[in-house]
Amino acid sequence: MKKEMKKAKLAGLLLILWLLGAAAAQRDPNADPTAILNFLIVKEDNGKPIRNAAVIMHPVNDHGKQSRGGLELKTDADGKTSFDGIPYGKLRVQVLASGFQTFGEDYDVDRAKMDLTIKLKRPQGQYSIYQDHPDEKKDDKKDDKPPNPDPNAKPQ
Repeated sequence: MKKEMKKAKLAGLLLILWLLGAAAAQRDPNADPTAILNFLIVKEDNGKPIRNAAVIMHPVNDHGKQSRGGLELKTDADGKTSFDGIPYGKLRVQVLASGFQTFGEDYDVDRAKMDLTIKLKRPQGQYSIYQDHPDEKKDDKKDDKPPNPDPNAKPQ
């Protein structure tokens, strides 16, 4: 009975080693490297974290077009979120949060670990030509009218 138990244990151990070897052989040595991205989303004016902001990531091809699909993450109470397994290459990141301007920028993922701090701005007022803009120089304004013709000029 003891011999049979030893044989069963040995067979089980050999089976486990064989399965581990088979799994290692199936692993693709040419697999693309991946990165860990850590995001910190804060307010631009005071640096406080923004909770529940949506961080959306899209891979971007060589022509600047984003791929279909993507991944959306949400920030925690500390304004942080992260994802492990982003393939190296161009990545378009968009951040949406209630009460803030939408943020968008392309990043080149080229390291195993990247820490990105994104500062969101409050919405800006619309620019209107009907309002006075005291900080704008008067010299900078150009008239769209052509210059008046010279009354003394001879016809050609």
